[in-house]
Amino acid sequence: MSEGAIQTLMAGDERISEAVEQHEPRLRSFIRARVPDALDAEDILQDVFYELARANRLLVPIEHLSGWLYQVARNRITDLFRKQQPERLRELDAEDGDEGLLLAELLPAADGGPEAAYARKAMLAELEQALGELPAEQRAIFVAHEVEGRSFNEIVAESGVSINTLLSRKRYAVLYLRKRLAHFYQGS
Repeated sequence: MSEGAIQTLMAGDERISEAVEQHEPRLRSFIRARVPDALDAEDILQDVFYELARANRLLVPIEHLSGWLYQVARNRITDLFRKQQPERLRELDAEDGDEGLLLAELLPAADGGPEAAYARKAMLAELEQALGELPAEQRAIFVAHEVEGRSFNEIVAESGVSINTLLSRKRYAVLYLRKRLAHFYQGS
């Protein structure tokens, strides 16, 4: 490697160090505001600066460094959420023979005593009622994806409905159910 190439790399490393020093606090805050887990946020921050170092080594021109860093951060945040498994509804195997649907995070433990069993039963009844209030198309996609665990690709192949339409229907169902069942998870 020539002396000029080594100097170019060293100057690039110095620029990266300056960029990290200048942008790290605000970029960390930006990521933490969007990613609930501190370890995931730190991983994303490190990925952003890794991409900066990689771009520098590949001599990729970056005109607006700040904008570029935030765009890489947004992309990594999006990637993280795509990887995470969505919260699932599943069928309840109740001992008393009642079958229903539940949101795992909202339901009290099955072995939590009489009060928990009562609260669990009330929540399941309200969830069933809320699902019944949804338009048929929204209910069908919500149940197929969340309860039955079927992928959108499977549902598209079976129904012939576009994936965007299915996503839209599910989104409306989720928004309605969140609003309708908000009192359970807001502690009201």
